[in-house]
This record gives sequence, C-alpha cells and structure tokens, in this order.
Amino acid sequence: MIHCYTRYSSDSVTSNKPDFCILVILAVFILALIPTTEAQQIKLEANLDPIIMLPEAYQKTPQDLEKDFPKGNYERNPYFQWLTKKKDRAIFKRRPASNVEIELTILNGEVSVEELIIDFKDGKFLGVTASVFNRGDQGQISDEEFSKRFMAIGKHLSKQLDTRPRKRQGHATRGVMTHGYVWSSPRGKAVLLCNHDVGDPTKPEKKEFMRMRLARKDAKGIYEAALQERSQATVRKSKLAQNVRESDGNVFITGIPMVDQGNKGYCVVASAQRLFEYYGIACDMHQLAQLAESDPSKGTNTLYINQQLGKIDYLFKTRFVCLAVAHEGRLVELEDDQFVGKDISRRSYDKFIYKNIEDGIPLLWSMQLGIKPEEPKINPQANGGHMRLIIGYNKAKQQIIFTDSWGAGHEFKTMDHDDAYEVTQGLYLMKPTVN
Repeated sequence: MIHCYTRYSSDSVTSNKPDFCILVILAVFILALIPTTEAQQIKLEANLDPIIMLPEAYQKTPQDLEKDFPKGNYERNPYFQWLTKKKDRAIFKRRPASNVEIELTILNGEVSVEELIIDFKDGKFLGVTASVFNRGDQGQISDEEFSKRFMAIGKHLSKQLDTRPRKRQGHATRGVMTHGYVWSSPRGKAVLLCNHDVGDPTKPEKKEFMRMRLARKDAKGIYEAALQERSQATVRKSKLAQNVRESDGNVFITGIPMVDQGNKGYCVVASAQRLFEYYGIACDMHQLAQLAESDPSKGTNTLYINQQLGKIDYLFKTRFVCLAVAHEGRLVELEDDQFVGKDISRRSYDKFIYKNIEDGIPLLWSMQLGIKPEEPKINPQANGGHMRLIIGYNKAKQQIIFTDSWGAGHEFKTMDHDDAYEVTQGLYLMKPTVN
C-alpha cells in the first residue's frame, strides 16, 4: 500500500509587511488571545472570466496573468502558482494553502470552480482546463447544483464559439469514459465532460467530476485529443524517442506536462495523468481516481492500481506492465497480482530504465521517501510511500533522473542509482501500442 505523500511545506501564505521582526513579540501575545485558525485564515475572491471570454482571452500572456492577479503583500501569489519554471502552465486552486480559501468563479459569479489550469505556448494563451467539480476535493454536491453548473457552462461555450455542440455519450468499450458535449468552430474548440449523464435521470451514477476545456483552434496535445471520439493515445510510440535529449552526461525525456496533485493522496493518478498527457490522452487524475477507486485521504493501493490499469489500458490503446515490486526486502516479479518470487536484479532494473528512457517512455516509480538523499534536497520531514516518474539517467554519475507531481521546481531531480534501487516499491511501464 502506498499512502501517497503530498508535498511538504509550511502550506500557508503569509504577508510581507515592513517591521515584521519588530512586531514578532507583540504578535505572540496577540495571537495567544485569538484562536490560531481565526488569526491565520485568509479568504479571497478571484473572477476567472477574463481567461475564458473570447477573443480577449487569446491575447493573454504570462505577464498579463501576473498583472491581473498580483500577489500584493504576500510572500507568494495566493491566487495561482506557476507549475513550471518556464511559466507556460499555471494553476488556480480553491484551497492553495491550509490557511487560504479562494472563491474561484466564472460567468459573473454564477458558477464556482474548484481549480483551473491555464496553458501558454510561445508566450501566448493556448487553452484552459477547469475542474468545475471533483469529488476528491469537494465531496458530493446536489444533483440540482451539478446540473446548474453544467447547463450554464454549456450555454457559455455555445455563445463564445458561436456554434451548437455535438453530444458525446460515454461508451466504456470504446474508451470513452465521459458524457458531455464537444464544440468546434473557427473561433476555437471546447469540451464539457463529466462521468454523470446529466441528461439521463435513469442513470444515477455517483457524481465524480465535471471538466471543461477551452482552447485556440490550432491547439494540439490534450486539447486536440479531448475532441476525439475515442480516448486513446494520439502520439505514436515510434515518435517518442524524438523527445529524448542528452546534456552533460544526462539522458532524459522532455515535454512531460507538470501536474500538481495538491493536498490529496493522488500521487499515483497524478503521475498517470502526466504520462497520459505526454501520450496525448485527455484523461485527468480525477477521472483516473474514479477508475482506480482512489481514496484522496489514503492514496492508492499499488496492487489495485496494477489491476485497474491492467483492465483499462487497452481502452486507451496503451500497454501496462508491472516490471517489479518490493516483497520481503527484495524486488520481484508480479504475475496475476501475485508475488512470484523471481528476483529483479540491479542489472535488470538498470536495463528497464535505460531501454525505456532511450525509447522516450517514462516509468512510473513507487518508492519510499526520506530514506536516501536526493537533489534538490527534500524536506527532512518527508517520509512514506510516494509515486514519481523516472525520466532519465546519467551512467557516468550513476544517477537516475526523476520528476515529482508537485509543481514548479520539481521537474528535474536526481538520486544515486544504488539508492533508487533500494527504495523502490514498484516499477511500472505504460506505453502506447500504436507504432
């Protein structure tokens, strides 16, 4: 069982005020008289309409985003965080820190949003993905509220794109796991999808998520994949090696989108989402969490992930393989969800990594935090099970290169190869089947 680790930090936003040090002693006495949670709580509002209204949204740049939502006196921007150092992907979250709650709204405050990701390409707006609802963050909402949000966003997209949508009906056997509508016109493209068939009251599925994507007409990747009638890899396996780079002895894969799992124990499905986006599959961690029956407070059972991804991989035209799992202090093969006992040697482990990285295929890596050193250094309080993506290696330095689903600054990290082998709990492969 992996109890997925979420990024350790103070997880709070504080204000940069002059003379702060002078006031520390006085603040201690004041806070002694006020409940800590009340003293620290920050409530803000953010109207996200400017980045979903066309054609104005298409003119937005990363610099505009920082001007529209300035950080003010806070140490870091409380409204959004950059997910990459290049500032080509940012995320707005309703609860960005333990002491901050932001009322994120669209459509003149009519619709609440849990989180919104905005993508830029070459410094220009590419598209947005809004998690209008997801059970992992919000629990359950009423059928009335669910339908209200769905209908309001649908009307907005029809007006913005000046076209009527076509309906998409879920068909699990065809890899279409969602219900909803798709829009495409010279003005752009969009999808509004959920697991719950809003138009069919005879199918009372548990409401898991509602997602909206809106992008430029020429947007590729997940925005193009989202319009497809079948959820499958849109990137051919033979093309993935083009993403491999070599620099200073490092051999590594580029172009893997960053996702921030937030405060949920979603490291497995967040890593899987990043892998799917890299393959051009429009399936996010909330959707994958539904398929894997992930518990946002407990993480994801790796053996159960093995079962679930093994069942659905063909739906996305991918092949899932469990390469190794830890058992009684050893790395062994797993067959039919059983520990079969054959040891995975260090040499075999290396070959798994080298071969797949050279083919442009990242590896899903479950491991134990806080046991072995890594660069950049992780907070010493970090420990427990976690999942990462192995994205490269350096044979001369005997290092592996990996990435965490924790946002900017976690795109490229290293660990000694011997240490990585020792802390491995599982090594998994998922690759497209279409050459």
